[in-house]
Amino acid sequence: MISILEKEVVLRYLKTRKKDGFLNIISIFSFIGISLGVAVLIIVMSVMNGFRTELVNKIIGFNAHAIIKPYETSINENLFANNELKKLSKTLVYSNSGEGVLIKKDYTKGLLLRGYLPDDFRKLSIVQKMNFYGNKKINPKFISIGKELSFEYDIKVGDKVLIMSPQGVETIVGSLPRQETFIVDSIFDSEIVDFDLNVVFINLNDLENLFNLNSKERNLEIYLKNPKNIEKTKLNLQNIFEDYYVYTWSDLNKSLFSALKIERNVMFIILTLIIIVAAFNIISGLTIFVKNKTREIAILKSIGVLNKSIMKIFFLIGFSIGTLATIFGIVLGVLFSYNVEAIRNMLSNLFGIKLFPEEIYFLSQMPSEINPGSILLISFFSILITCLVSIFPALKASKMDAIKSLKYE
Repeated sequence: MISILEKEVVLRYLKTRKKDGFLNIISIFSFIGISLGVAVLIIVMSVMNGFRTELVNKIIGFNAHAIIKPYETSINENLFANNELKKLSKTLVYSNSGEGVLIKKDYTKGLLLRGYLPDDFRKLSIVQKMNFYGNKKINPKFISIGKELSFEYDIKVGDKVLIMSPQGVETIVGSLPRQETFIVDSIFDSEIVDFDLNVVFINLNDLENLFNLNSKERNLEIYLKNPKNIEKTKLNLQNIFEDYYVYTWSDLNKSLFSALKIERNVMFIILTLIIIVAAFNIISGLTIFVKNKTREIAILKSIGVLNKSIMKIFFLIGFSIGTLATIFGIVLGVLFSYNVEAIRNMLSNLFGIKLFPEEIYFLSQMPSEINPGSILLISFFSILITCLVSIFPALKASKMDAIKSLKYE
């Protein structure tokens, strides 16, 4: 508990006084440093949370949520009647893929070809989106290309392109790459530049002929009702498809999300160090403050104020500065996070530069997702650091000898 005397002394010491000018400057810098550290940490964490969420939404929007790969035999279709699978899945489609080269006039482009049956292709979410142009079936000898590939190589619906496979065809002059001519029947837009530029959809039977694949090697793509709860779902799928490989969207993008997690943790550590540096200013400020208040501390002790109370008074001064700075930083960080896109646009227009370019980050606007748990964690660490750095000067004040202090004052 805080006594009335302790409270009054703390409030008196916190008030600005002219003779404590240098001390007030240190306190202000401590306050600003902690506030900015907390605010920037909240902003960075919110943007990175938002970026991860948007990226996950885009990945599960155009990729299979889980892929079942056959091991030695083709996938047993009797398993499709499993009640647990029916509860988990929304759509089941067969697919396969291969790497080839697209040739149009003088241009060549390496591609990932993904094959689907005509009726399965139209079930994909990327086909059902508003920004899909053309035939929603992938018929034999027709392909669907991305918006970026169409733009970069000037390929339109109805154009003919040559696709070359690394699989060889034996001729009288030796082995030559297998190649087929296809007609562009549709253009998709996943809103991810890299995907639109490097992926082409093709009829599954054409893919198998082009790459000399067996229909028994077809993968089963599963689109889930709840794709975000992927770890638990993967265990259930492994129990259903015991004799097959099970991959999820998380497994296929593990390196990307690991890199994001590492970057997020590094940013958290760097910005926490800024808060620590700012908090250490409190040690300097309070140490000088204790030195300046030597006479007053001696008087308090001479009238019977206990060492415990002296320690509490100076600890509360440091704690108050840190807590108020943390609260101010939270308010600043949350306000900035809510308006991060508007601020980005304003800075882009003001300085004439493109911040957060879409072609690099795959997103048309800067995302932000405020996580209350992250804010509580940041607040806890900020106040904890402040408390720890306030202990040393508070202890020094409590251990001061009252008689010696008055003697040398």
